[in-house]
Amino acid sequence: MRGSTLFLICFLACASVAISVWRGWLPIPDRWNPWVPLDLRDQPNLLTSFKLWRLQRNPTLCDHVLQTSSLRYSRQTDSGADAKCPLTNTLRIQGGDVALSSSFLSSCPLAVAYALFDIHELQPAAQAVFGQNVTQVDHLGSFACRNVYNRSVGRLSQHASANALDIAGFRLADGKRISVLRDWNDGSDKGKFLALVRDGACRQFNTVLGPDYNAAHRNHFHVDMGRWRVCR
Repeated sequence: MRGSTLFLICFLACASVAISVWRGWLPIPDRWNPWVPLDLRDQPNLLTSFKLWRLQRNPTLCDHVLQTSSLRYSRQTDSGADAKCPLTNTLRIQGGDVALSSSFLSSCPLAVAYALFDIHELQPAAQAVFGQNVTQVDHLGSFACRNVYNRSVGRLSQHASANALDIAGFRLADGKRISVLRDWNDGSDKGKFLALVRDGACRQFNTVLGPDYNAAHRNHFHVDMGRWRVCR
């Protein structure tokens, strides 16, 4: 009985705090308020995943959040319900402060995670190793209506919902190129930089698969916002 009473007291206390925050009765910093939209310039914290989850089916909130980044994008019309790989709340990312080898289709959570990765992981890694910024990201694509590993049967890939991106390399401000295929096992600064980028990607995306995972990923980092947390 005593344990049940203590649980009820704790539950009611937590519920009271949550309601107070939601109603605005208890002021807290915006980045620690679960109901305030993400500001992508703020350092990610324990609430970031929850705030990303809120964006999945809310295009208006998604647009509001992306205004705090430099990304240029256009909204895509939702595909029909009869499509083999239907897309909803999808964007075409065209670049920003960092250029892209080509534009790519993206779910809203992937686009926001990509912006967080650029601001809080990619550029700090480039500055730490090379003392300059990344100016272009080279990729192998995002949307592909297919099963995992192009198998004839099995579950759909995260690429089938534009929820994944394959990053192949980077260009620095001085023109230097860095390739996942060529430089991953390089003992120089390029290899050090790629290791930092992979580790940073693991903090912003749900799944990151690279050359250490298997031969299929020897030339890129696969990043996605699927339900599983994997860093390989």
